[in-house]
Amino acid sequence: MGGAESMVTLQERLVNLINQLNMPIIETSMVISRWTNKLLKELMQHTNEVPSNLLNQWPLDLDPIESESSFDLEKALAMVDRDRIDILDTLIRVTLEEEQMLVSDALGVMRSWEHLVRTQLSQASGPGQLFSPTIIPDDF
Repeated sequence: MGGAESMVTLQERLVNLINQLNMPIIETSMVISRWTNKLLKELMQHTNEVPSNLLNQWPLDLDPIESESSFDLEKALAMVDRDRIDILDTLIRVTLEEEQMLVSDALGVMRSWEHLVRTQLSQASGPGQLFSPTIIPDDF
């Protein structure tokens, strides 16, 4: 399967699973962050010339919401559903293996997801919003 087709397959599977599991933004972001870092590290082992759109996070389109509330991040992390996280993590791993995706293609997909979840996290004004479902736009 070609690079574009593999990227579409990964994207479709991510959209379907995240919607099906009604996955909270904090859990989605944890998995996406893990895979983004892993793929970037792997890509950097193979080349010194990583394009900036893969090397760096994409800038946010919105200004982050300033919040007066504070919360214990460890407490929030203790409340995540490890099974859902494992399912999403496994889906990504299996898809990358099945599709034999180029690391750069996979990282491109992860960067777009990273941008989506960072944007949503930046708009959270309190800890409860971290557990709001990940919202995936129709045109994503």
